[in-house]
Amino acid sequence: MSTRRSLTFYRVILTTLVLLLIPTIVMSQATKTTTLELDHVSICGSSLDTLRQSLTDVGLTPDLAGPHGNGVTQMALVGFDDGTYLELIAPLKPGETAGSDWAKFMSNDAVTCAWAVGTNVLLQEVDRLKKAGIAVTAPARGSRKRPDGMSIEWMTADVGNGTPGSTLPFAIEDQTPRAWRVQPSASVKGAPVSGVENVVLGVNNLDAAIALFRRAYGWSEPLVENQRDFGKLAYFPGEPVILAAPSSGGWLSEHLAKFGETPVAYLLNASDFTAATKKYKLSGTKTWFGQRVAWFDAGKLKGVRLGVIGQ
Repeated sequence: MSTRRSLTFYRVILTTLVLLLIPTIVMSQATKTTTLELDHVSICGSSLDTLRQSLTDVGLTPDLAGPHGNGVTQMALVGFDDGTYLELIAPLKPGETAGSDWAKFMSNDAVTCAWAVGTNVLLQEVDRLKKAGIAVTAPARGSRKRPDGMSIEWMTADVGNGTPGSTLPFAIEDQTPRAWRVQPSASVKGAPVSGVENVVLGVNNLDAAIALFRRAYGWSEPLVENQRDFGKLAYFPGEPVILAAPSSGGWLSEHLAKFGETPVAYLLNASDFTAATKKYKLSGTKTWFGQRVAWFDAGKLKGVRLGVIGQ
């Protein structure tokens, strides 16, 4: 075979291979998914002392974490071994909440109010969400001064509608080392709970919420089941969110009417479910999507639904 004929032959082979690969490349781009890395979940209230005491009463003593740079709110947290944390937010001065994104929640003793996911590529994530047709704000700087005087900083972008982290999670990227922002709390070091595993998100329309999350993150169809206390649930395997829509009336309908679509419960990962149940005196054990779920005393938590999930 001459050199010219040989080159022509290889060009034909190469062109054929490219044409065969194009559909695969396009398909892989179309089905690309985003895995969410849960950063923290928030509980808002009118008094930080009250919030701290309620968590302490169930065996999760929070650490003081200092005032935010907005000059309006302060916080405490329960940091877990896996790096996630429960954040408690309250006004610096009683009743003065103007200027906080979560002002409407802080007129209550305690209420689940927001969730956040971490990223190291915030600008890229903002651009990706925009291309997916999801409302997202430009990154904005946030800060907090710890009780020891150290200042920490981060950038956040609010995703979707409503208050930050009400339905879709807001995204956060540290500007100072993340270890400055959170460390495992002494009250849960080596405990049978190792972190925040799931956010249970109250929604008005389950199908619409499923479609929103699939559009935002490219996920496949979720698993769906009914739970008497929560209504109809949808779970995206491997992701940190469980959607909950009320079947008819009840506490979830009342919550949605008062606060809109927001987190309504948080589930901690139980590395040892039996030990966690005993240590924290959990009750109401049910099976959700093949895993056991049990609950802390909601009365002690001022109505907040906090549970554990595990085998």
